[in-house]
Amino acid sequence: MKNFAFIFARGGSKGLPGKNIKPLAGKPLLQYSIEIAQNSPSIDKVFVSTDDNDIAKVAIELGAILIKRPAELATDKSPEWLSWRHAVAWAKNNYGPFDGFVSLPATSPLRSVEDVEGAIEKRAHVGADICISVTPASRSPYFNMVKETEDGHIELVNKLESNVTRRQDAPEVFDITTVVYATTPDFVLNNNGLFAGKVTSIVIPKLRAVDIDDIYDFRMAEAIFQDIE
Repeated sequence: MKNFAFIFARGGSKGLPGKNIKPLAGKPLLQYSIEIAQNSPSIDKVFVSTDDNDIAKVAIELGAILIKRPAELATDKSPEWLSWRHAVAWAKNNYGPFDGFVSLPATSPLRSVEDVEGAIEKRAHVGADICISVTPASRSPYFNMVKETEDGHIELVNKLESNVTRRQDAPEVFDITTVVYATTPDFVLNNNGLFAGKVTSIVIPKLRAVDIDDIYDFRMAEAIFQDIE
C-alpha cells in the first residue's frame, strides 16, 4: 500500500504571522511535520503544499516535494479540502497512483510516528473512509457547555434525559485535533468534507495534541518541548 503524506502550509496567518516556519525549540515549525512523515515506515513520499516562497525554500531544503498552491486556494476563506484535492491531483499526475492520503498539518509539532502509523492502520482495519485524531475534551456539551436561547436565557448545549450531576457521568466527548488525517485519494476527490463517509478515530494524549493557532499555543508548545528535553 502506497501512502503519500501532505503538509499544507500557506503563507498568510492572522493569528500568528509566519507561524509555519517560525523557530520552535531550534527548528522551523514545518520541520517537525516533515521529519515525522519521513520517519514513518508507512509513508512513501512527503509533499508540502504552499503559496509562500519562504515556506517552499524550507520544505525543499528538508527534502520534501514542493506543490505550488494556487493563490485562490491560499486565502483565509479557502476551504482546505480544495487544497487537498489540488494536491491529490498534482501528486497523481506527477508521481502516479497512490493508495493512502495522509495530512499532517504543520501546526501540530508534538505528534509522534506512532500517531501517524496508528491512524493509517486504524482506517484500514475498520474499513473506514477516513481516520481523524481526537483528544479528550476539557468541557462537555452535556455538563458544562452552554448556549444562549432566543429569549436570552442560558441552557446546556445537549440535554440528557437522565439526571446527570457529575461531569464524569456524562458521555465521554472528544475534541478533533490537527495531529493526523488518514484517508484515500478517491475519498478526497469525490467528497466535500471529513464527515461525508465512514469516520473512525484514534485518541491522542493532550500532550501531543497542541494545535498552534496563536502565540499562546506557541508558548505552550515551547514549554512542553522544554519539559521533555
